[in-house]
Amino acid sequence: MDVLITGGGGFLGQQLARELLEHGGLVQGALSKLILLDKVFPRGRFHDPRVEYLEADFANEAVIDQVIARRPELIFHLAAIVSGEAEKNLDLGMQVNFRASMHLLEQCRSLEFSPRIVFTSSVAVYGGDTDKVITDETAARPRNSYGTQKAMVDLLLNDYSRRGYVDARSLRLPTIAIRPGKPNAATSSFVSSIIREPLNGKKATFPVPLDTKVWIQSPKKVVQNFVHAANIDKNLLGNDRIINLPGLTSSIREMIDSLATIDPEAIKLVSYEPDEFLQNIVLTFPRNFNPRRALELQFVSDGSAEEIIKSYIEEEGMTHRS
Repeated sequence: MDVLITGGGGFLGQQLARELLEHGGLVQGALSKLILLDKVFPRGRFHDPRVEYLEADFANEAVIDQVIARRPELIFHLAAIVSGEAEKNLDLGMQVNFRASMHLLEQCRSLEFSPRIVFTSSVAVYGGDTDKVITDETAARPRNSYGTQKAMVDLLLNDYSRRGYVDARSLRLPTIAIRPGKPNAATSSFVSSIIREPLNGKKATFPVPLDTKVWIQSPKKVVQNFVHAANIDKNLLGNDRIINLPGLTSSIREMIDSLATIDPEAIKLVSYEPDEFLQNIVLTFPRNFNPRRALELQFVSDGSAEEIIKSYIEEEGMTHRS
C-alpha cells in the first residue's frame, strides 16, 4: 500500500518511517511506497527503493494537490507549526495547522475512495482547571492558539469521517519526552531538555516550578501508537474519531529525581529559570487523564519517568554513570 507522512522530515516522522520500513506492521497490506513530505530533511536518508522524498512546503496548496493526486491509501498527518511558534505567529499557525489541513481533507474528499488518516492532535486542546481529570467526554477549551487550531481539525476529521470522505483517527498526544537533538519552538520543549542536555554534559533550565506536572509519553510508545491507530477497524471507532493517548503524569521534580538515580552528576547541570511566556501556556496544559477509551482500544503507555529516560539512553546508544 502507498503511505504518505506529512512532516516526514521531523523527528517523529523519521521515527515512524523507520518503523514502517523495518517492521511494516500495517494490517491493510505490505508497504509498497512511502512518500515523505517536508520542507527540510535530515542529512542521512533512507536507502530504500520504496521511499520517495518530496521536499516542499505543506502550507502550499499546490503541493498538497500534487501529493494527494498520488492517491495514498494511508496518511500520517504530522506536519504542524509547534505550540510556541503558533502562539507568537497566529497567521503562520492558522495557515499550516488549520488551513493546509483543511485543504488536505478537501483533496481527500475528491478521491473516489476514503483514505485512512492518522492525525497528530494535542492535549493542548484542553484548558481551564488543570487539576481536573480529563476524560474522553471532557470538552475541548484551549487556552492557546495551537490547541485551538488542533481542536478545529479534530472536529473536521470527525465530520469528514462521518460523511465517508476519509477514515480518520485523531490522536491527542501528550508531551513527547525525550526528543533527541536540539530544543525546538514547542513550549514544552524543556521537558526533554532537562534530561537530554545534562546526559550530554550540557546545562539545561526549566521555566516552571518544580512541582509542575506534565502528561508525557516516550517517542517509542508514540510511534507504536501511530501504527496501532492505523490498524484499528473503523467499526470500533464509530463517529468519534478523537482519542486521548494514554500517557504518564510526572512532575518536573520527579523527572529530575529519576535522572539522579541514573546519573547523579547530571542533575547539577539543571536549574530553574522562570519564563512568563512559557508559564502562561504550559501551566494551562492538563496533567491528569483517564484515557479509558484508548486503553480499551489497546493503545500503550510508559511505566515511569525512569523507564522513559532509560529508553532514551538505550536508543541513543549512550553510556551513563549510575
